[in-house]
Amino acid sequence: MNERLLLAVLLAMACAPAQAWREEPLTPSAPSMPAAPNPILLSEQMTDLSLLDAVFLGLRNNRSIKSAYLWRVADKFDLRVAEDVFSPKLYLSSYYRASRSSEDRERRGEFGATSTLLSEYGTLFSLGWSNNHSEANEAGWRRNDGVDFSIIQPLLRGAGREVTTAPRQLARLTEQANRLGLKANISQTVSTIIYAYRDLLRAQEQLRIAKTALQRSRELLEVNRAMIQAGRMAEFDAVQTEASLATQELSVEEAANQVDTSRLDLLRLLALDLSSPVRATDSLQAEAIAIDPSLAIRLAEQQQPDYLRQLIQRQQADINLLLAKNQSQWDLSVELGANQARDRYGSSNDSGGERRWDSYAGLRLDIPIGDLSRRQGEVHARINVEDQQLQLEESRQTLIRNVKDVVRDLGTRWRQYEIAQRGVELSQRKLSIERDKLAAGRSSNFQVLSFESDLQNAENARLNALIAYLNAQTQLDLTLGMTLESWEIIINDH
Repeated sequence: MNERLLLAVLLAMACAPAQAWREEPLTPSAPSMPAAPNPILLSEQMTDLSLLDAVFLGLRNNRSIKSAYLWRVADKFDLRVAEDVFSPKLYLSSYYRASRSSEDRERRGEFGATSTLLSEYGTLFSLGWSNNHSEANEAGWRRNDGVDFSIIQPLLRGAGREVTTAPRQLARLTEQANRLGLKANISQTVSTIIYAYRDLLRAQEQLRIAKTALQRSRELLEVNRAMIQAGRMAEFDAVQTEASLATQELSVEEAANQVDTSRLDLLRLLALDLSSPVRATDSLQAEAIAIDPSLAIRLAEQQQPDYLRQLIQRQQADINLLLAKNQSQWDLSVELGANQARDRYGSSNDSGGERRWDSYAGLRLDIPIGDLSRRQGEVHARINVEDQQLQLEESRQTLIRNVKDVVRDLGTRWRQYEIAQRGVELSQRKLSIERDKLAAGRSSNFQVLSFESDLQNAENARLNALIAYLNAQTQLDLTLGMTLESWEIIINDH
């Protein structure tokens, strides 16, 4: 209670009629034991949570980040499949079959192995071995085994290292885009957690402001009652203060409800138990930051994930056009091959049968006539290249606009915060002067209540301006693609 309030209360007590004090007999009483403190459950203990802790918990628990890392397993396996296209492949095949007819019964089996190798120039090497065995009750048995070797070299469609390695290059570009997508996902999630944490800070500070305004209203009501008892104020004038007190109590309830809502939003993002009582503990402080827009644009062109993914899509469109052009060509290939086989027949396990050798060399040509589907792919690929170029120009213009907007917004938010800070200081001085005037009888209760409301509004405006400025810094990092670098977050994606 301040000095003015104490003076008013003493004045009212001096003017009030004296009260007779009733003496009560002193009776001995047994010494009382101190009451046992109520036990506090661990689940009810408030846990302090810093912004750094919130970001760390989000990186570890957030479901969106976990889902992104799960899909990265499939993405990396897709790249592995594309990289493995030039590795040797081995295929094993076998079967066994028993058949029955009106003339005979037969049992037939086969086992074979084929190995293939595709070179980066489109050459396909194939080496196969097979062994067939059949046995019939009447016809006897037959065995056939042999080796087959072939080489196929495309000359038009599918020829050339640039065409053959294009699918692998597409897979590598897709992997780069997927990594950028992971970075964008994590950056967006971290920014969302930061916004939610500051919303909790805002709600807690608004609750403090509302409680402080409620306390000032209670003190003013005590002053009003003291002045009424002293005959210096009409009794009905205190109704304004009582109404303001009820309004402040309502504001406190609303602010407390907003604290719970913000806490639940933050706990959901952190994937924690929604019943966990947490309190944001970071202090709300800000410093002015000067950003050169031209430097910010160059940095965004090097770091912004969405813009970099658009560049990758432009490269992929060029590769797809190359493949589409190649697919529209004639299929001309050189084929070389040799095989060795041996057949054996009989009704006993003799060693009869001789090996046969065969070899071949030639050209193979397929010319499609009247098939527009081959041109269809090229037309679509060409249109996609032109469209991706337009999309890239649009993406760059959007990037420049977003960077300029966020840099300008950062400066505007700081100036708004400075103005709001000055408004709070002036509102405090204005209210203090008006209270002095009320104590001297030169102001009205209504004017003091009005200035009380102005101070509360000014404090909330300063709080909102400060939160908006801090969020603008977070948005700047997100727009420049520097969120992870600012928080020293390393993506574990190996």
